[in-house]
Amino acid sequence: MAYLPNFLFVVVLSVAVAIFTRNIRQILRNIQLGRPTDRSDQSKARWNNMFRIALGQSKMVKRPIAGLLHVVVYIGFIIINIELLEIVVDGILGTHRVLAPYLGGVYPFLIASFEVLALAVLATVIVFWLRRNVLRLQRFLSDEMKGWSKWDADLILYFEVVLMGLFLTMNAADYALQLRETPGYIQAGSFPISQFLLPLFETTTTSKLIVFERVFWWAHILGILGFLNYLYYSKHLHILLAFPNTFYANLNPKGQFKNNSTVTQEVQLMLDPNADPYAAPPPAADERFGAADVTDLSWVQLLNAYTCTECGRCTSECPANQTGKKLSPRKIMMDTRDRITEIGPILQKQGEKFAGDGKQLLGDYITAEELWACTSCNACVEACPVDIDPLSIIMDMRQYLVMEESAAPTELNAMMSNIENNGAPWPFNNQDRLEWAKTTN
Repeated sequence: MAYLPNFLFVVVLSVAVAIFTRNIRQILRNIQLGRPTDRSDQSKARWNNMFRIALGQSKMVKRPIAGLLHVVVYIGFIIINIELLEIVVDGILGTHRVLAPYLGGVYPFLIASFEVLALAVLATVIVFWLRRNVLRLQRFLSDEMKGWSKWDADLILYFEVVLMGLFLTMNAADYALQLRETPGYIQAGSFPISQFLLPLFETTTTSKLIVFERVFWWAHILGILGFLNYLYYSKHLHILLAFPNTFYANLNPKGQFKNNSTVTQEVQLMLDPNADPYAAPPPAADERFGAADVTDLSWVQLLNAYTCTECGRCTSECPANQTGKKLSPRKIMMDTRDRITEIGPILQKQGEKFAGDGKQLLGDYITAEELWACTSCNACVEACPVDIDPLSIIMDMRQYLVMEESAAPTELNAMMSNIENNGAPWPFNNQDRLEWAKTTN
């Protein structure tokens, strides 16, 4: 019976890790539905980009208030969970603060730092909740932020409050047992915050206090394992995916668009007077220009979708959105993620190649009106704190509309016809292009 709690802990930990592993595999499988693209270049620059943006939060602090608050939560939550390693070892071995003898005088400093950070996280989370639900900032009130998206954002805040509260009450009960010199509870650590919770246990008997401490301990570790597996369903998946997303980000200048290889080849043939137009191999029968569904996008674009933080910085910076247009870059990413997540279970039934389900991203999720509202200014790309590129998806879907559906707006069709026929966007031939100058004073 003495080893039953240890056995139970190992079982719970194993189940949680197994579920987490299954969820990550499902995400990877969905991302791999995207078209191949090479992001193995500029290795040094990619590592620098990841450390600067994902770890250093350099783009997050461009908005100082929200950025600094996020940094507090990010650093606090990561560092506090270093103690999770000790909790896991204690749970497996049945020990108490197993690292204390090995860290010596450093251990009290670490525990004290964890507690101060836990309090800072609590205060910051409360501010975040007030910003969302009392101040009601405009970027949190868009149509795409209703329903589950709003609930998810609030639920994470509640989750963090509970986890930090359990961490401090667990430490308070532990400290009370240490002060009573209870067998099995070595005197280790410094508790600058949780010591103020000691009055809660003054009249509690030692036997009951041990039960309380164990309950808080189990609740804390179960909460962390639950949060870990909740990430799969939450926008907070970016906690994990921000690192690969910034590593594989597009490092080219933001105004540089990729060329379609087939179109490039045709243009080169047209410009080469010595080229044999019949020598070029025809495009593959299943080749599609642009993107109509998520399987037409690259795996990096699908990784972008799963990494979206739903912070709304992209949409709040979008000039089209600011002037009342329907376009929301955040919605583009959320729709892409929703669509690829919808395809996942269908893929399990249909096999490795997605055979379709009667729907597609273009039309059923994202409308042509949204796509053509985009000015391609890259403001959304510049604003994203984790280097997501909504514009690349918009441009790929536009390309599909133009080259596969011939569904460009009338004005754009007229402009492209003028460029083809006159070498300029205006409806004047080359000889008449300067006639306007003769009529001016």
